[in-house]
Amino acid sequence: MKNNFLLLSFLLFSVFGFSQNITISGNVIDAKAKFPLPSVNIVDKTTGKNLSTDIDGNFKISDLSNTSVLEFSFIGYKNYILKVTQSQVVTISLQEDTNSLEEVVVIGYGQKQRKLLTGSVTTISSKTIDQIQPIKVEQALQGTVSGVTVTGSGGAPGAGLNIRIRGVSTNGNNGPLVIIDGYQGSLDLLNPNDVETITVLKDAQAAIYGTIGSNGVVLITTKTGKKNSKTQVSYNSYTGFQQTTKKLNLLNATEYALLLNESFANGGQALPFPDVSNLGRGTDWQNEVFNDAPIYSQDFSVTGGSDKITYGFSGSDLYQQGIIGGGKSDFKRNTARLNLGVELSPKIKINSNFIYTYVDRDAVNDNGLGSVLFNAINTPSTISAFDANGDYSLVPSTPGFGIEVINPLAQIENTYNDFKLKKLSGSFDVEYDIFKGFKLTSRIGFNTSNSNSKSFAKQISYGGKVFDVARSSVSQNKINDNDYTFDLFGAYTKTIADNHNFKLTAGTTIYKSFGSGLFATGYDVPNNVWENADLSLAQGVSEGGGRDVGGYEYDFRRTRHFARLEYDFKGKYLFSGMISRDVSLRFGPDERVAYFPSFTSGWIVSEESFFDKTKFLNFFKIRASYGLLGNDQIRDYGYRGLLNGEATYVFDDTLTNGTATGALANPSIKWEADEKINVGFDLKMWNNKVTITTDLYQNTRKDLLINNIPVSGIFGTNAPGSGSPTINAGSVRNRGIEFAIDYADKINDNLRFSVGYNIATLDNEVIEVNNSTGFLEGGSFGVGQLVPSRFEAGHAAGYFYGLVSDGIFQNQQEINDHPSQSALGAATAPGDIRYKDVNEDGVIDFKDRTDIGDPIAKVTMGFNINVFYKNFDFIAYSYASLGNDMVRNYERNLSNLNKLNYTLGRWTGEGTSNSVPRVTTAATNNSVLSDYFVEDASFLRIQTLQLGYTIDKKFSQKIGINKFRVYTTVNNLYTFTKYRGFDPTANDGNPIGGGIDNGFYPQPKTFLLGVNLNF
Repeated sequence: MKNNFLLLSFLLFSVFGFSQNITISGNVIDAKAKFPLPSVNIVDKTTGKNLSTDIDGNFKISDLSNTSVLEFSFIGYKNYILKVTQSQVVTISLQEDTNSLEEVVVIGYGQKQRKLLTGSVTTISSKTIDQIQPIKVEQALQGTVSGVTVTGSGGAPGAGLNIRIRGVSTNGNNGPLVIIDGYQGSLDLLNPNDVETITVLKDAQAAIYGTIGSNGVVLITTKTGKKNSKTQVSYNSYTGFQQTTKKLNLLNATEYALLLNESFANGGQALPFPDVSNLGRGTDWQNEVFNDAPIYSQDFSVTGGSDKITYGFSGSDLYQQGIIGGGKSDFKRNTARLNLGVELSPKIKINSNFIYTYVDRDAVNDNGLGSVLFNAINTPSTISAFDANGDYSLVPSTPGFGIEVINPLAQIENTYNDFKLKKLSGSFDVEYDIFKGFKLTSRIGFNTSNSNSKSFAKQISYGGKVFDVARSSVSQNKINDNDYTFDLFGAYTKTIADNHNFKLTAGTTIYKSFGSGLFATGYDVPNNVWENADLSLAQGVSEGGGRDVGGYEYDFRRTRHFARLEYDFKGKYLFSGMISRDVSLRFGPDERVAYFPSFTSGWIVSEESFFDKTKFLNFFKIRASYGLLGNDQIRDYGYRGLLNGEATYVFDDTLTNGTATGALANPSIKWEADEKINVGFDLKMWNNKVTITTDLYQNTRKDLLINNIPVSGIFGTNAPGSGSPTINAGSVRNRGIEFAIDYADKINDNLRFSVGYNIATLDNEVIEVNNSTGFLEGGSFGVGQLVPSRFEAGHAAGYFYGLVSDGIFQNQQEINDHPSQSALGAATAPGDIRYKDVNEDGVIDFKDRTDIGDPIAKVTMGFNINVFYKNFDFIAYSYASLGNDMVRNYERNLSNLNKLNYTLGRWTGEGTSNSVPRVTTAATNNSVLSDYFVEDASFLRIQTLQLGYTIDKKFSQKIGINKFRVYTTVNNLYTFTKYRGFDPTANDGNPIGGGIDNGFYPQPKTFLLGVNLNF
């Protein structure tokens, strides 16, 4: 009996012992494509132990028991559960999670599962960025996020881009807040391939950032290594060329001469071209200034991690030359990024992110009166590029040619400037798990940049033009900008009775920005050459007897306290409430502090017992949000009078320069308040193949901070350095509907695809402007004309304000029967534009100006398609804008300058035209701003087409490459539009005056050949 007992004990001990030494190893792969998945998270749910697969998807776990349960999880894939019974080698195939409901989304000071989101939030992955291959991160938002528009001030290399989330809300800055890895940053200096995700907060969800989030928030997460993963090296490179997408239809030499002859004849003058037979087509000035320009980019990254450390390092080099000006218009960007995460103990983790950016940019005058394109459009095709001596030809300065148009090639040749920027940005944070469920985070983020620029004005004569330079000069400046943000916040998570889930996040933020700038100009550069353009060499002084110098300093601070409570019951009833207490030194002591609350809620109907989940409808969530956010984007210390103006005083009968009161103070100014309301729903249908998101929103910005309020001249507001006060005097409302649908399916093992479409409507209206005039003005049109854009109640922000045309006068009787138009400045004759008497006072004058166009699109859309067939991949992206207008302001209305060929359809006699007026050298009213110069700028753009091929792994691995993909891309392939100008997408970003086309540098068409390598 005793022996039997010993034997039984031995057997039980053996079984127990062996059950504790089970080893599971193997490989994790994608179920469809069969490629290995690196950094898959593996958790032993019985012990909490975790590790990750290596770069080849391999793993090995020892010391398991026969009761262990392993869970394999990877973003974008469904979790896989493996019950351990014995030691074995396994292949785990993870199925792609097309609904991605378990995906974790960054929402600001935390993360949240997508299915539990209650705000209007959109995320773009690095996969989308890789497909689009944007030069700048902002371009990845074009057409991919409903309700977000991205416009450029031009297509010149390095030109800025403007992001608008749900329209124009204020007369000031409308750009969103950008947060990079937790700190306030800037998108334009990032390498797009460093970005892991872009998350856009569009509604009251942005309230966690208080005042700075009122225009929406763009959250950037950069790439980093994963725990327990082998070192992974990737290399990406592309090279290609750019060319203009469009050339305007201008008159050739013969057409120009014939039209000019007619113009002179109608003006009673002798013909300038008695013989046009030998003129031919003449000089094509657009061909002269446009050129094919190179572009190339390369970047590499190294990522990996151990049990305690994760790391990532990357570097990039981008060079882009302009399609105008060649090397005189180029952009170079180098970046270096380091990410390091260290787990000092089970309770303490540190994370650091640093980004260094170097920019070198040269530019030509690329927009506005006197730009290179403006000159190319208006210089007559009868003038050759060079004269008989081989010098640049001169454009005459007679009245018919004016004094603004010069030879654009000479302009490029004599343009000299250089801008260099060095910027270091980053963050360092410490996470401390104080006790179960409570984590404290301390983070400091910073940006420090130093830039210097130099421009050289060469002594030159263009033949009596405004661009003539009598004395050479060099201007240099050095600017230092700094800011830092300190965040201290804690997050406490608690579940009560298994069903009530709480998370409380609270903290404080301190923000400070400071910097300085120095400017100086020296005259008489030795030998009049760029090589000697330096202040130390300039020999001359200004007319005042010295060098022109100037400078500034600034120091601004903002503090904030915030709290957010998130709650859900059984994962189906969702609620969050936020409060932000903001303090800004831009307001006086009585208005410095403001409180901004917001609330979001949701109901996952598909989690209810009564909801019958079918293949047709798999997920259904309703959500709503309401919140108040603020805005303090005005000049510093606007509530206080400062001695930063300039004045001249008399001391001892001598004029002496001194200081005076600057802009007038207003101690009562307070925060703008932005009320955001949003209602939406999310659907998953047909076995999660279809995703639908819909939002209905209304944003109302009240107490607009309006500058330059007219006051009595007795206050000296026109003196140098002075100005009118800032007051709270208006409100703007934006409302609309956003809809997005995505469909993904697998036809067979070789073919799968996805299709996405989004559409957004926008109704923008100014509700009130309570200054002395009832409106604000901005922008410019022509030379010496009235201001063309207004910000006024009852209209869209920045609408165009001018006369309304009513056809062409066909004969003198029609002129006699119509109210007189002589008050506009010139006599009227048959063939001139007829204007409407809008106010019906019997006279046509500038009091008849009215709303003639809206620069804000009523509808925006985006469409994309992805097709994967065996080793081939194809993607296409497009976006559209409907209902936005632009003002044609790139034509100088002087008789002897060139014109677009639509003028060939001009009025030449009764019944010949009712849309294009006559040509004449006599004075007319045809050039005053009217809807004749306003055009529909709606468009559909084929933004990206890309075809790629991934070489089979069994071949690429023979040369040590895990992934080898080659691709070709065309960006900005074609734009369908009726707009006559170069680029209907261009806008300088001003809320008042944007949408006036002064000859925008067009976005180039780009052809690329690239490679992606993973080692």
